[in-house]
Amino acid sequence: MTGQEAVENLFKTIYMSEDAMSWLNRSYRICEKIGIRDEYSDEEFDAFETLTSRYARVSDILIHKVFRAMDTVEMEYGGTIIDVVNRAHKRNLFESVDEIREIKDIRNEIAHEYIQNDLCGIFNDVLRLTPKVSELLENIKRYCEKYE
Repeated sequence: MTGQEAVENLFKTIYMSEDAMSWLNRSYRICEKIGIRDEYSDEEFDAFETLTSRYARVSDILIHKVFRAMDTVEMEYGGTIIDVVNRAHKRNLFESVDEIREIKDIRNEIAHEYIQNDLCGIFNDVLRLTPKVSELLENIKRYCEKYE
């Protein structure tokens, strides 16, 4: 991949993130109005299920696609996801690696949670972390302005 192709791929992943983030923000506004409860109507539960799905998608895109695309542009190849996150942290995209660990851990819980009673905690975490995910995307966009 040439340098120009790497930059094009980076912006493609950023645009993908922006599109997914707009849908996540839409779900966030709806669910923020609903709030955390012990029980939900079918429609409310559907809204939170949509929120968690969109949260997981955006988290995956940012951590697995955008961070790696940034590495490629900056000729930082390979390594584990921990290496990728550490390099992103060195770019000052977020305050602490623990933030990304929590975002990713909640994404993993979403993917593996099947017991309805345990979902309220996940719903609360997603409501709390969605603004952090949005801030992360904004930081990425600011950082990548130098490649435009």
